[in-house]
Order: sequence, then structure tokens, then C-alpha cells
Amino acid sequence: MAAKASDMARPGTRATAADLRASGVTVQSPGDRFRGEILRTLEGLRKKGLDRAEAIRALFPRTVLPDRTYEDVVAGIVSGSHLLFFGPSGAGKTSLAKDLWGLFPKGVWVVDDCPVLDHPLSLVDRAAAERFPPCPICQRRFAPDSDPARFDPSSVDPARVPAEFLLLREGFGFARLQGSSEVFPDHLTGNINLRKLEEIGDPMSPLVLEPGKLLQANRGFLLVDEIGKLPLGTQNVLLQALQEGTVTPSKSRESFPGSFVAVCTSNLSDLDNINDPLSDRLTSLHVGYNDRHADNRQIVALGRPADPETYVPEILVDAGVRVVESWRLRMSDENPDIGEVGSNRTLLDVAARTAAIAAMDGRAIAASADLKSGLLHAMRGRIRARSGDSFRQNERRISEFVDQYLTPALKRSAGVYWCRYYRGPLRENSGEAESLVGEGRRLKDDAELRGKASGDPTLFPKFRSFAGYVGEREPAGAGPNPLDVAVGVFRLLEEFSLFSCREEDDDNAPL
Repeated sequence: MAAKASDMARPGTRATAADLRASGVTVQSPGDRFRGEILRTLEGLRKKGLDRAEAIRALFPRTVLPDRTYEDVVAGIVSGSHLLFFGPSGAGKTSLAKDLWGLFPKGVWVVDDCPVLDHPLSLVDRAAAERFPPCPICQRRFAPDSDPARFDPSSVDPARVPAEFLLLREGFGFARLQGSSEVFPDHLTGNINLRKLEEIGDPMSPLVLEPGKLLQANRGFLLVDEIGKLPLGTQNVLLQALQEGTVTPSKSRESFPGSFVAVCTSNLSDLDNINDPLSDRLTSLHVGYNDRHADNRQIVALGRPADPETYVPEILVDAGVRVVESWRLRMSDENPDIGEVGSNRTLLDVAARTAAIAAMDGRAIAASADLKSGLLHAMRGRIRARSGDSFRQNERRISEFVDQYLTPALKRSAGVYWCRYYRGPLRENSGEAESLVGEGRRLKDDAELRGKASGDPTLFPKFRSFAGYVGEREPAGAGPNPLDVAVGVFRLLEEFSLFSCREEDDDNAPL
């Protein structure tokens, strides 16, 4: 009795094409395999109780984008499309493409020792060979007298075709290409392997070819970053693969299989450089910045260390996000020199720079002055430096912007923080709030009193309750004393919220 295909599908398992045929293995395109994997995963998530939107969002744990973007991406994959993500720099296009590779099914049956991972059944099944032609090397290997002109899949003995089940990895079913003017067609098609050329002697033989990126991606996934930066000749090589599923190296007499799912990215400024026939083969999806404040906060939360050495209070993190959001609203992204100042990378940099500045001063808890320096460092670091004069001009623009919007951002963030505590744990009890503020003011400037309170849990009960709220709400790491952390947050509330709770303290409202 033949083994089931699922029982055989373990990395390192060896078999023959006859075994695969007997066990019911089928030949599928990379797009069909990806479609099936996505639909099976969504079905499993729905069985766990997630609704449609939640299930689609759960496919992308490392990116934070609008639900519509996720919907468009999944619909594109399920429909069998190749994708082009376009949008501003730093919006998450490459991260989204990497998430898709993470979802791509990795396990495949391949012909043992085939450089482009031919499916074993394409050598013994005429229908499979017509849809997915085996490479010239495998045709020679299994043709009578090694003559590819005499290759006939119906005459190949399936028991002679060795097969192996392996997991796709970089260079073998996955290839990544970084677009630039220096990427020439042979980067995609391949180069002559000099060692093999010495052995064979024929520079036109397919046996001397070292597979390029398109051949490395065969039966898997191709990621092209900044596709608009590729020269037109290189784009045309990619176009052939997308149209025909084959790749013809410039110095080869024969074509090789190049069937894969392609996911490409482009900044807005490079879209016009993508030639029309290639663009027509790609489904274009806009990936922009998030409009919702909560989504931008989540991006920062995903990028922050789980156990930070220097504590940056949530009020500071939140205010930093608000300043960058204000930049996006008020500054045009048409100027390439400052186009990335409002990017997601800047969001992540602000918190990291704020922590670094506090650590440089030997402090375990960051303050509002550290946030200002962190913003200036992070935003200046995203200026594209073309000349000294333009850099200094843009630097002044950023400095003036931070001066204008940082204090309102801190007031909004502190107000939201206090309102959540006042309306939540305090239940809007003004007497309890006054007691808390009184205890906090006694503790904040008296280190000796804080030390005494840390050792006696009966002291300052109102403030201790507030400290518990702070500890549950935000990770402070193993370094700072929890009471000191709460005092740091209290100072920010005293400075910027004045312990008032106004109706306009809306988390998502723009500054």
C-alpha cells in the first residue's frame, strides 16, 4: 500500500517519482500553492473564533497597516497575482513583503541535485512537463544518450528519478533583489561558473550556468525591492519570467524554468521608471502611513525591546508619535530630501534615541528634555544630505517644527494618560485624586522618603495604587525601582496635564 503524500512530506525524506505518483502527489504552481496555504490558514483562524477581518489581520503579525491594505494583499495572492507595493519611504512595504514570504509554503518535492528545483513529476508526466517544463540539465540527464532533443517524459522510468523533500530557503526557492542601476540582466539570469566551464569546456552548455536570482526563485518567491531603480533591460528579463515562466540566459542556447510569486516594492518617485508591460503584469497596491494614532503606537510597541535598560515613560513615547504624525499632516512628502522624516522608521528611532540620550547621562528614566533631543536626532537623521546648505536648512525646519509641536503633543499625551486613570481606577473621584496628587508631590523631590516608602508597603497607599497602574500599563525593565518609575510618570503629569481631564483629550484627534 502506497504511503500518503502527507506522511512523506518531511524535510530530508528521499523517494522516487514513482513513489510520489503512487502516493498522490500533485504538481502545482507557486501561486496555486500559496493560494491554498492562505485559504487553509484563514479557515483555521476562523475556526478559532476570529471574524473575517481579524483572521486576515492575524496573517501579518509584524506589520501594522489599515485593514483595507491587508484585504487587498490577500485578495491579490488568492487571485494568483504578482504584487507591487508602492508608497512613501518607510511605510512598511518591505516588511509586508517579508511577511508574505513568511506565509509562503516552504515544503516542496524536488529532483535530487537539480539546480533549479524541478518537480520530479515534470520529468515523467507529459501534462506536468507541458505546464512546468523541466530544466535543460534534467532533460539531458534523463534523455536517451543525454540528447535533450530526444527527451520524452512518457518514456522516463519514474523509479529512476530521485526525489527529495526540502524546505525552500534563500538561494533555493527564495531570492531577494535590491533594485539599482548596477543590477544587470545576468544578475537575474545567471553567470558562467568558471570551475564547471573548465570541466565541460563548452561555454554554451547549460551545465556551466550559475543560477541567477530568477532561477534561484523558481518554484518559490521573488522579492524585488525598489523595482523602479532597475535598468529597462533588466526589467525586460523579469518581464519574460512573469509572462512565460521561463528565463533565457544571454549566453545559453536554452531556456530554464522561472516560475515564482513575485512581490515588488517601489517608492512613489520611481513609479514612472517601471516600463508599462512590466507594470501591467503586477497588481499595484498602495501602502501608506497609518491614519490612526493607535496603529502608529502599535508599530512602536512592536519595535521596542521587551526588557529595556532605560525606561521611557509611555507619555513620552506617545508624544513622540504625535509629533511625527503632525509632521506627516503638515509637511509635504514631495521634497525627496525630507520625504522619510515622517516614516515608520522615524517612529521607531524616536523612542530608541530618547532612551539612548537618558542612558548617556547615566539616568535610568527618560525625561521630557530627552524626548526633545530624541526627536531632533531621529528626524535629522532621516534628512537626505545633498549639500551642506540644504541639510542645514532642513535641519532648521525640523528644529522649528519640534519647538512648535512638542509641548502640545506632551500635553495631549499626558492628558489622555491621566484621564484614563481618573475615569478608570479612580472612578472620577476627585477626593481620591487630590490625595494621590498630595502624596506624589511629597515623594517626587524627596529621595529619602521614596526609599522609606519602597520598604514599607503601608506608606502612601494612594500613590502605591497609582504605581501599580503604571507598572501594569507599561514595561519598565528590570532596572528602575517601580516607585521611581511612577514618580517619573507623575512628574510628567504634573508638568503637562495639571491633573485635569478635559473632553478634548481624545487619543486619536490630531494636534
